[in-house]
Amino acid sequence: MISSQTLQKQIADGTFDAKLKEIYGSEADVLTAQRGRYRKAVAKYEELFGAGDVEIYSAPGRTEICGNHTDHQHGTVLAASINLDAIAVVGMADNDTIEFVSEGYDPIRFPVNDLEITEEAKGTTTALLKGVIKGMQDHNYKTGAFKAYVTSDVLSGSGLSSSAALESIIGTILSGLYNDMNVSPIDIAIIGQYAENVYFGKPSGLMDQIACSVGDFVHIDFADPAKPVVTKINFDITAEGYRLCIVDTKGSHANLTDDYAAIPAEMKEVCAFFGKEYLQEITLDELITALPKLYGKVGDRSLLRAFHYLTEVERVSRASAALKEKRFADFLEVIRESGNSSYKYLQNVYSNKYEQTQPVPATLMLSEYYLKDNGVCRVHGGGFAGTIQAFVKEEAVAGYKAFIENILGEGACHVLSIRKQGGIKVL
Repeated sequence: MISSQTLQKQIADGTFDAKLKEIYGSEADVLTAQRGRYRKAVAKYEELFGAGDVEIYSAPGRTEICGNHTDHQHGTVLAASINLDAIAVVGMADNDTIEFVSEGYDPIRFPVNDLEITEEAKGTTTALLKGVIKGMQDHNYKTGAFKAYVTSDVLSGSGLSSSAALESIIGTILSGLYNDMNVSPIDIAIIGQYAENVYFGKPSGLMDQIACSVGDFVHIDFADPAKPVVTKINFDITAEGYRLCIVDTKGSHANLTDDYAAIPAEMKEVCAFFGKEYLQEITLDELITALPKLYGKVGDRSLLRAFHYLTEVERVSRASAALKEKRFADFLEVIRESGNSSYKYLQNVYSNKYEQTQPVPATLMLSEYYLKDNGVCRVHGGGFAGTIQAFVKEEAVAGYKAFIENILGEGACHVLSIRKQGGIKVL
């Protein structure tokens, strides 16, 4: 640990610039912004808890690249961490109490041994904190008290997984303070999912936590969800002259629970015909061969969604192989195919309940019109509302951003990079 006052001075004089460049990139304006952000966070910690010895931790948000709605069927996914993150200034506590302040939220304070699950706490940061601590204990890792100030630029509600970033940073803090940074990123992800499922009360999959915790591109095989097979892929899209853009379509996620729930339910309708539980247990050839008996026995959209899954997992393999083999043009073509399948077969670009409200298709239309051969775009994440994803040539980024924001409003287009690090101790 280092004293907060010394840390302030060292951040200002550039002592940690190499580390910040490694995480956030070497652009001068980005480095200046991160220096200021880190100094402000340390100052806020001192304001809350007083000056003292501290460490700083970071965990990124994530983006789904390929494998749209495949994880809940025990399929494969290609995801990546991004250069937006949560950072935490952390100190040891003098008592057995967790003190946790997240920017913009009320302070949290509770005894470290008070890990009871309560209904009234579900959906809160307190639930995530207690869930991660309990999960660490259940995995035989050491835990203890600490005090932390957290600030995040991971966009809430954007499909970039601000909650998974928070879970990852809590797990990384406990790994650093009490376990010599020896808790594996996969264990941190599994523990984060446990906290979100059991304590927070949200039945999320594991993709978000793995992408946030591991970093870079990750190919994830969920054939056994308790033991996912994770392969990290080191690839720099900026070296190919591209940037990742996430565009907020300004659509609301309200009243879409039924739409999200219908996707796995309809996929399972096809599974039931084969006497299987998940589509991962069925091949595309088996589906096509069974169509004479299957057609008319299940809903047409159920068939379309099953077809999407069975072709999407094959696209995940091709996209991952293209990155490993440095075939970026082939990767982009697979992303284009994946987006088309989500639109036509998975059908998660708008809700049938609101047929005149189609912000995702409208934003895809605008993007394809403007980009032409300068990029590819697709629905991002769960779909129906929220965001789209676009891989855009560097020279077209400024114009694309201006074009989109002239229609959707300032701040709608977020220009990002893929981050190589997952949850880490920064300083």
